Amino acid sequence: MINAFLVNMDGRLILIDTGAGDLYGSEGGGLVRALQASGYSPDQIDDIYITHLHEDHAGGLLKDGKPVFAKAIVHVSQTDFDFWTNDANKRSVKPLLQPFFPAIQKVLKPYVDMGRVRPFEPSATFAPGFRAITRPGHTPGHSFYLLEDAGQAILFWGDTVHMAAVQFPEPDIAIEYDWNAPDAIAVRQQILAEAADKGWLIAGAHISFPGIGHVTRLPHASYQWVPVNYTLNR
Repeated sequence: MINAFLVNMDGRLILIDTGAGDLYGSEGGGLVRALQASGYSPDQIDDIYITHLHEDHAGGLLKDGKPVFAKAIVHVSQTDFDFWTNDANKRSVKPLLQPFFPAIQKVLKPYVDMGRVRPFEPSATFAPGFRAITRPGHTPGHSFYLLEDAGQAILFWGDTVHMAAVQFPEPDIAIEYDWNAPDAIAVRQQILAEAADKGWLIAGAHISFPGIGHVTRLPHASYQWVPVNYTLNR
């Protein structure tokens, strides 16, 4: 599964990640349909915040080779932007990750050309109560987004967990898509502990629908995922 999240911040619509668009064929291009089913149009989105520049998070910027979002500003960490838009960095990654370079450059180009890509520095603040938390590991500039309001908080944590059944009970297990596996493991262990201790809501890109829930502690430095209750109202 590939989740993206729409947030209404006092009338300003922000989207966290975009799914894969056409880059994964029919497996990752459902974002526009999902927005429309929720009563929104891509043209209404004001800002897009990308957790990291992998195909399944930024690919939805394009559909059939054309920009999907008519007015949105795309925010991404400066570190990730500089890394994935420089072909010289291909030599530093495993072959599995090398195809990401042309794919990411393709989906970003129309927005760069229109002046609508805004790279940010580590742990930038975008609005009162809304900020990035940059945690390299899965990618060089992998970033969380923390939204806090009235004593409550939700953390959009990108690719902290890919395989819930495995990585919650055993956080020290990495995946091949990690740019730096030891750092990705350390980030996961740290943020799982913090999320459990602070009771944050978590929004995860690769956790079964709705992809939102809480993290709770289990014995022996392991954790479990507790999804929120939800209903489908039409």
